[in-house]
Amino acid sequence: MPDQSTLLAGHAKSDITTSDPARVIHDPLLAKALVLSDGETTLAIVAMDVVAIGMIFDVPDDFLPRLRARIEADLGIPGSHVLVNASHTHPPGRILCENEELLARVFDAVKRASEAMVPVTVGVGSGADKRWTINRTLRMKNGTGWTIRHANPCPPDGAVDHLGLLDSEIGILRLDREDGRPFAVVYNFACHPLYAFNGGPISANYPGVASQVIEDRLGEDTMALFLQGAGGDVCDVLYKDVHHPRDIRPFGMMLGLNTLQAWADIVTGGAKLKVITETVELPRRTDVPERLAALEQEQAELLASLRGMSLNFRAFLPLYLKHLMNPDFPADYSYRYLQEEAARRSDLRQMDADNQGNLNKYLHNIRVMERLAHIQDDIGTLKGHHAFNVQSGEETFTAEVMGMRIGECVFITCPAEVLTEVGLNIKRNSPHEYTFMAAFSNGYAHYGPPAGDYPLGGYEVTECFLGAGWQEIYEAKAAEILGRL
Repeated sequence: MPDQSTLLAGHAKSDITTSDPARVIHDPLLAKALVLSDGETTLAIVAMDVVAIGMIFDVPDDFLPRLRARIEADLGIPGSHVLVNASHTHPPGRILCENEELLARVFDAVKRASEAMVPVTVGVGSGADKRWTINRTLRMKNGTGWTIRHANPCPPDGAVDHLGLLDSEIGILRLDREDGRPFAVVYNFACHPLYAFNGGPISANYPGVASQVIEDRLGEDTMALFLQGAGGDVCDVLYKDVHHPRDIRPFGMMLGLNTLQAWADIVTGGAKLKVITETVELPRRTDVPERLAALEQEQAELLASLRGMSLNFRAFLPLYLKHLMNPDFPADYSYRYLQEEAARRSDLRQMDADNQGNLNKYLHNIRVMERLAHIQDDIGTLKGHHAFNVQSGEETFTAEVMGMRIGECVFITCPAEVLTEVGLNIKRNSPHEYTFMAAFSNGYAHYGPPAGDYPLGGYEVTECFLGAGWQEIYEAKAAEILGRL
């Protein structure tokens, strides 16, 4: 073991991609492990290119406790000192190797990292990436929230009031070898790596591209580990672009370059380690029946409003284009209208008025259709989460909160897809200058919205089984742990 003044670190990675020959693989999914020890405390950070640590998709619920138990038994690293973060990459279908193989490969990365430790110095800093992300839950003029998703259309432009909060900070932990050569970079950023390419090939998405950019630039067998931040209500700004093929590379390259730009200014030195891991009981939501009733009432009213429609799409489109091209004289040339006025007639004007009324009705029905599609998705999602809570038979959800300090760098975890406002609250109230939220870590609790978002009706408060009171409990525990670090 090192003496009190020496910090040792080791890193290793394992390929955890499925071997299914039917799947198209753009780039491999990796589990990257970083092990640190200061002589008194040893900890491990595991960054995985997966959707979540348990509960949904490929990683089984028993993966985390089994991994930690094996690490503790075989390597002597306390399970409570192992941080496992999901990048939240979203290719469709199964993307990982089989469960037992997954456990073995991830453990192997941690084992190899622990066996290849060298003296290092560390430093912390931050950069920013402000061009590529957006808070995807739009704030509407009617006081509601509308989330940008492929599962539902975007709202009418005129109905959008403003954008929600965004955290563009890139948190960076720099690790160098004793001779100054780069050893590892841990970078933290709030994003939402959804479908990477048209057709859905397997990919680590733009965090994978960013890590490759960092590693290629620094060389020297440097490892870049991406830790997902409070990206629950974040997406890339081109997420719904229908005019260009999806391409993760520009965003990933910029994220990597922005990280490197800030990395270059970070000074490294000695550091001590500290880890605090505790659990809290977060309330499960109980308001789903009322929310379902409200949605079903709105649905019934919207369906009733569809009555009385004369046009079909074949009649609507040419008529709409005529009124759009020349709203003053949609029926024909202006001289026709002048001739009618001279004859003290108004047939064309009356026809235009009747047609405009039908056009307005058809446009109304289109907006109703879009809203009904949104409501149907919300109803199905709410019912699914309500059933999940009922089947649990419990009023609370046990969530782990880990605080990890590496020198002046502090990570605070949450198993939920934490929304931006909560993540910013944690940073703002922390006594540490460099505090970074590692959401999607050490379990999975679906979305974690701020209490004030629950009445708004966005997707994140629909795809959520936690009650609004979770925020206060979690933030209090996080603040307590940050204070003790």
